[in-house]
Amino acid sequence: MSSEAARVYAHMREIFGGARRYTRQERKVTPADSVPFGSGRDPKGLGDALTSLTAQLGWNSPLAQHELLDSWGDVAGEETAKHSEPLSITDGVLIVRCESTAWATQLRMMRADIVTRIVERFPHAGIESIRFQGPDAPSWKRGPRSIPGRGPRDTYG
Repeated sequence: MSSEAARVYAHMREIFGGARRYTRQERKVTPADSVPFGSGRDPKGLGDALTSLTAQLGWNSPLAQHELLDSWGDVAGEETAKHSEPLSITDGVLIVRCESTAWATQLRMMRADIVTRIVERFPHAGIESIRFQGPDAPSWKRGPRSIPGRGPRDTYG
């Protein structure tokens, strides 16, 4: 009469096979593994290790996008960066808010140059175009002088 543990052990041994012990002679060793000064055995720098890790995990694009947002002053120029602010990147479109509509218009004319600089410096960012927005206009829907209803319509005729 065998215990349940013994039956489970026997069943697992049938499925996975018995553990085989390798002797020193049976173990397969490739010549490259045993060479003390062979290629691939040198320690790698931390920067190389992080670069390979970010590429392996697929982080190149988000890291490049955040680096682009942080270095907007270098990409667009210091004077332009004083009057504009990158907000976000969605679906390959960089959204930039400008302090006035005049600056938004000026940057729209410079769009091709800025996109070219971005693609050269941050190829992994995936930026395809830029959308420049003017400042947020005030909303007259709420406040002390607003009234409910449809508001004024054509009253002159």
